Amino acid sequence: MLNKEQRAEKKANKRKTRWLLVFYDLIIMIASYAMLVGVHIGRLGIQIHYFGIHFILCTVIVFATRFAWKIYRQIWRYGGIQAYIKLLLSDFQGFCIYCIVAYIIKVCDVCNNQFEELTYSRMIAVFSVNLLGALAIRMVYRYAYKCLDQNTDAGKALLKFLNIFSGSKFNIDERKKRTRIKVAIVGAGKVGNALAEDLENNVSSPYAPCLFIDKSERKIGRQIHGIPVFSPDDVNEEFFYDYSIRDVVIAIPDLSIEAKKELFNRYKNLGCNVKVYDYPRVESNDGGKRNLRDFDIEELLFRSQIVIQNDKTKQYYKDKVVLITGGGGSIGSELCRQVAAMKPKQIVVVDIYENGAYDIQQELRIKYQNNININVEIVSICCKKGLERIFSEYKPDIVLNAAAHKHVPLMEKNCIEAVQNNVFGTLNIVEVSEKFGVERVIMISTDKAVNPTNVMGATKRMCEMIVQAHSASGTKTTFSSTRFGNVLGSAGSVIPLFKKQIANGGPVTITDKRIIRYFMTIPEASQLVLQSGAMAENGELFVLDMGEPVKVYDLAESMIRLSGMEPGINIEIKEVGLRPGEKLYEELLVKSEELDRTENELIFIEKDTPLSMQDIEEKLQILRDALATESDDEVRKALKRVVPTYRSPEEVNKTVKDV
Repeated sequence: MLNKEQRAEKKANKRKTRWLLVFYDLIIMIASYAMLVGVHIGRLGIQIHYFGIHFILCTVIVFATRFAWKIYRQIWRYGGIQAYIKLLLSDFQGFCIYCIVAYIIKVCDVCNNQFEELTYSRMIAVFSVNLLGALAIRMVYRYAYKCLDQNTDAGKALLKFLNIFSGSKFNIDERKKRTRIKVAIVGAGKVGNALAEDLENNVSSPYAPCLFIDKSERKIGRQIHGIPVFSPDDVNEEFFYDYSIRDVVIAIPDLSIEAKKELFNRYKNLGCNVKVYDYPRVESNDGGKRNLRDFDIEELLFRSQIVIQNDKTKQYYKDKVVLITGGGGSIGSELCRQVAAMKPKQIVVVDIYENGAYDIQQELRIKYQNNININVEIVSICCKKGLERIFSEYKPDIVLNAAAHKHVPLMEKNCIEAVQNNVFGTLNIVEVSEKFGVERVIMISTDKAVNPTNVMGATKRMCEMIVQAHSASGTKTTFSSTRFGNVLGSAGSVIPLFKKQIANGGPVTITDKRIIRYFMTIPEASQLVLQSGAMAENGELFVLDMGEPVKVYDLAESMIRLSGMEPGINIEIKEVGLRPGEKLYEELLVKSEELDRTENELIFIEKDTPLSMQDIEEKLQILRDALATESDDEVRKALKRVVPTYRSPEEVNKTVKDV
């Protein structure tokens, strides 16, 4: 933090530099007119004092327009093409004003025949030479500043040049002296060009652009910003060694997933760290700016992120009071972000865990300032009276039920809690929503509800049956459920676990090499929930076409390599055996011949006949009786009675030899 004297000194230095540039521009102006006088004075027969009048007039107008365009407020060491265009336009305006004023002086005889009008060609020549000189000194200054950190005689000479002519003392500090990491930029187009220019201008950056790699025949063998362009065929380990390349940056927008995978594997196999210059894949608050970053976890799957939302969805949530249970969790907080962007009337975050709910509240208030109405209520969905108080106060139009216990092994050991929270908590949400006339309720389910082999999946399947039964009960509330697979990066998922294990030096633990899973990103899951909820008519069970499954073992290998290490060499991958309730594969979510299509080709509706309210009540009573025993084993047995598709993982896994 600068003190008062330092701020004053810095301000004085800025003024000094600014007026020094005005002085240099004045010298260039004098030189431009001196050239005109030297070449044409004898030939034109015009007296020198006539040129003096023109010089004064031209100088006043040129500098007046430059000050008006704030040319001398530009920091030219960082000046881009816009700054130079601004200077050009400023002088063009000055030339036009000069021509008009000179004509008026001549016609009105303001100077009593002491003014001889010059021809347009000579006036253009003077202005052009003056502008060329002004541009030249700024370009030389910018080039000299950029080359300060070069450990060469030329770099030292440029340093002396700047110290003499700039009026400031430039030092090559430690940041400029240090060795920067040389990078190869894949893609010599607009994006790659912008990256190279940014790295060159940013002296504090740890990276220095060394070469481009591009397939274009028009660019290969040429230079951009003095950086050579090579063909991909020229690149091998020896080539990178000769140029001391340690990192490769992919700077090609809209690159296909297959092409990105090919480039990543190719340069990773050449021993380089592979980065990407692109937008973050997960929505952030950076204003959509490209940045130099590592590959995100989502990109390890090399599957394009599905964008599901449309204008119809956004219009549905606009001006609505949206209540989100579990709003502080991974999915719930992303739902809050997505809904906030749709301009709802109000967002109500309901969660039992105050820290997560507080974090998302503050995040959205910082982003949207006074343009968002968001409130947090700390209550468990198991507390029906607490829910009634909240619904009575806020009168929500839409309820997104994301609150649930989702961790499979933990719920195997806490069966009572899983049933109380997931099943009866969801029942509370459904009944309270009906009581207070909620327009629409969307229940978030999971692929583990399909032929479940664990308590968590069985409870979510029971939740689906409850929601469907109430949808057919004649209530005014519209109900739907949305089912999706594993969410990358969510709390309790394999991604955070793998990250911690790699950071600790391994081993990375997987339960079984044969395990496969369907994955999607948090934004994808949230968008699916929101769009399916908007298109729901009543009682639908929505599922998503999640593409090809991913082997968890392959995911672990990719994460280790992304960290700059090799599986089995630097980091061990260790099988630890299946966890309680876990099966080797999840059921294929989409069998298009058995499902109804929606307006979105990626969203389907599972054909499922809802149970009657009497059947549901009988199942719920079985669970209540089991809970009264306070025995996890009794509750588990009750779950198998009420969810006919619930089987033990041993029954399923023993039939699987290889996946």
